[in-house]
Amino acid sequence: MKNYETVASYLATRYEEKFGEQIDEMKLQKLMYLVQRESLARTDKPLFETEIQGWRLGPVLPDLRGFYKENALNGFPKVLGSDMGEDQAVVDAVFDEYADRESLSLSRMTHGEISWRKSRRGIHPSESSSNTIPLDDIRLDALRIQGLRMMEDDE
Repeated sequence: MKNYETVASYLATRYEEKFGEQIDEMKLQKLMYLVQRESLARTDKPLFETEIQGWRLGPVLPDLRGFYKENALNGFPKVLGSDMGEDQAVVDAVFDEYADRESLSLSRMTHGEISWRKSRRGIHPSESSSNTIPLDDIRLDALRIQGLRMMEDDE
């Protein structure tokens, strides 16, 4: 299992190399959630261990938020694919599919996730929340994705 800083650093490094600019926080937060979901879909194991919460604009890793609040993302060491080992394929698949999308588009997309919706039950859309998104709920989203992929393969 990777620590979340390694995964976030790898995504940020790839983003800067591909697009020539620093990844914004919203996009990195959503990509981190999607990486966790993809790992669960492929291996039934989490890729990293840190809390994900259901914030107003989608899933957020509060620990990662701290790096942006302190403008410390530049302090992350650059992580290359070779540092990711066997987990690189999972992270690369998410990056390749979603990194070029607008941050707000990723936010809206994650609003359709079962796990995020469950974390926001009873909370007005404009209200803040620090409700945790349980790993078992992200597994439900992973199962949904597996089912969609199986249907696509059958077509």
